[in-house]
Amino acid sequence: MKTSSASHLLEKVRAENPLVHNITNQVVTNFTANGLLALGASPVMANAKEEVAEMAQLADALVLNIGTLTKETVEAMILAGQSANKKGIPVLLDPVGVGATAFRMKAVKQLLEQVNMTVVRGNAAEIAHLLEVDGWESKGVDAKAANGDVSALVKQAARTLQTVVVITGKVDVVSDGEDVLSIHNGHEWLTKVTGTGCLLTSVIGAFCAVGERPLHASAAALLFYGVAAEKAAQYTENKGPGTFQMELLNALSHTTGDDVLSIGKIGGMSHDKD
Repeated sequence: MKTSSASHLLEKVRAENPLVHNITNQVVTNFTANGLLALGASPVMANAKEEVAEMAQLADALVLNIGTLTKETVEAMILAGQSANKKGIPVLLDPVGVGATAFRMKAVKQLLEQVNMTVVRGNAAEIAHLLEVDGWESKGVDAKAANGDVSALVKQAARTLQTVVVITGKVDVVSDGEDVLSIHNGHEWLTKVTGTGCLLTSVIGAFCAVGERPLHASAAALLFYGVAAEKAAQYTENKGPGTFQMELLNALSHTTGDDVLSIGKIGGMSHDKD
C-alpha cells in the first residue's frame, strides 16, 4: 500500500460523509463525535437496546467500545452488531482495558462469538490479553509495558480472531493475518489526552465505510491520524494537553491528502503493489 492510496481514501471519506454509529464509552462520547465531524464523517451516538439494531441499519459503519461497560451495553452491542452484519457494513471493536477485569474479558468474548468483526483495535497489552499471551502488561486501560514482538503479535491475533487487527503504540501495526503494515506517524501527546485511541477506532470505521479492503482502510486511517497528530503538536509547543486536544480536532479538519502524501510514513510487507 502506498501513501497515495491513503490520500485517496481520505478524500473519499470527505466526499461520501459516511454515518458512523458509535456505541462507545461515556468518557469520550463528545470528543469522538467532534472528531468524526472534523474529519468529514457523520457520527451518531445511539446505545439504547430498543433502537440500536434499527440505527445500525441506517449506518455505514458500527464501532463498539467497551470503555465504560454495563450488562445493558453488552446486550445493545450484540443487537447492533448482528444488525450491522446483516446489512454488510464494517463492525469495529475497541476492547478498552479488556485485561483489567473478568467482566470485560467475558463481554469481549461474547461479542467476538456473536458478532463478525471487521477490525479489532487495541494497544499491545489489550490484544495480548485477548489471545491470553504472556509478556505484555497493562495498567487500568493503558498498556504499561511492551516487551514482545508487536508485528508477530498482530499477525497472530489477526489469524486467531479471523479479522483485521490494529495495534497502536509508538509504531502502529495492522495485519489481516498475512500482510503486516507499519505506520510511523503520530506524536507522544496522543497519550496525554483521554479518548485519542477511542476516536482513532471511529476514524478507522469511517475509512472502512468507504474502503474496499479493511487492511488498507485501517492503514490509511492510521496514516491520516498520525499526520494530523504531528500537525497538531506543531501548534501545541509547551502549552499542554488541553491545547493539543483542541489542535487535534483542528488538524483532523485541516489535514489534506497532500499532507498524507508528504508526511505519511508506511512500511512493512504487503502482497499488493498498491
